[in-house]
Amino acid sequence: MAFDHLERELNSTDAGLRARALAELAARVRGGEISLPPEREVANMHAHSFFSYNAYGYSPSALAWLAKKQGIKLMGIVDFDVLDGIDEWLAACAALGLRGSAGIETRVFLPEFAKREINSPGEPGVLYHMGIGFTSGTVPAAVGPIAADLRQRARQRNVALLARINAYLRPLTIDYEGDVLPLTPNGSATERHLVMAIITAARNTFSDPTSYWAQRLHLSLAEVRALAAENGAAPAFQNAIRKKLMKRNGVGYVKPGPDTFPDIDTFHELILAGGALPCAAWLDGSSAGEQAMPELLDLLIAKGVVALNIIPDRNWNIPDPALRKQKVEKLYQVVALAQKRDLPLHVGTELNSFGQKWVDDFDAPELAPVRQAFLDGATFIYGHTMLGRACHLGYQSAWAARHLPRRRERNEFYTRAGYVIPPGHKSLATLHDQLSSTMTPAEVLARLSA
Repeated sequence: MAFDHLERELNSTDAGLRARALAELAARVRGGEISLPPEREVANMHAHSFFSYNAYGYSPSALAWLAKKQGIKLMGIVDFDVLDGIDEWLAACAALGLRGSAGIETRVFLPEFAKREINSPGEPGVLYHMGIGFTSGTVPAAVGPIAADLRQRARQRNVALLARINAYLRPLTIDYEGDVLPLTPNGSATERHLVMAIITAARNTFSDPTSYWAQRLHLSLAEVRALAAENGAAPAFQNAIRKKLMKRNGVGYVKPGPDTFPDIDTFHELILAGGALPCAAWLDGSSAGEQAMPELLDLLIAKGVVALNIIPDRNWNIPDPALRKQKVEKLYQVVALAQKRDLPLHVGTELNSFGQKWVDDFDAPELAPVRQAFLDGATFIYGHTMLGRACHLGYQSAWAARHLPRRRERNEFYTRAGYVIPPGHKSLATLHDQLSSTMTPAEVLARLSA
């Protein structure tokens, strides 16, 4: 029996419809009506859902289902500025038996590097930064204002940006409430949503949108036609509009300052209160800040960072042989640096831009020296997530601090746990029933192995 309609419903903005569709798909798998492939030893722990922006419109439920259909062993979501998708994601992972984790990404200001560009190109002191391993999307009330502030700051930046863009796009005008927010499932928009709203409005306003865009982008008609697909929403066209209107030197761009984003210590408060792990994010090693990576990591570790995120594909899958060699060498260097500092690795492809892979090519020769480190890091955060969800024995628990005071032994424990804990509802129930804070790490591992 066909189930295409159920897969379509997984991306509905109706949460109840998504839940029912996923439950039906899971039931069909259990009943043998749908066969899933065997798991592959691959991981994508950094995929954005449609709660921030997914290039293909995938919800957390859809991401979990499609990961299982492809045999991806470990998968994680990371959304910008919001925790909205976490509970749905973790529930979907449990229902489907997918090894999962959940996180949040934002930009923070790092005053110690205020004069150095880090991982946000052209923006000194601004740092893309993450929290990984949340076990719930609901955080303690004490840090609720921090979560609300992240959402509000994002909204304020978008509204101010759109006002500047509207002045340039006249006579075209985009309404944030009416044109942009309906593109989101829960009212949290990104620059990419703004681009889609602008393209749609131009298409609905002008009889000849190609001429309009040729004028606004300072391109010829032929160049615009080459960029745009029939519906005017080709990835290259979107990127051209985003670059002209929003990115550095664009008409709507304003250079951020110390007050534009939250400070890193405040963001860490939110992460720690949620039982999650502060995670640094590495771009490619080319900026002034990332050329001082030992200094940067030591600073971030002192502030509470315990893991490092890497997007592997952009650091090896490069056509130019000389540039590829250079990027791959920097990749190996940062992996070695992270291992020396006991920072597990968190890797993925993002899926927030067209053309990004579902999962990295773990069999690529360039990734062979770091492949196991990538898999160990993914397994580590999964182990923490399961123990945290089932019995409050996660990485940040008082139990872990008491029994595993050093990061290296704590990393080893959660990695070993991750390799033996099966995914799914039954596993969560078993962990809850059989483990307790009265046990030692050795006793926990022995019980897990049994």
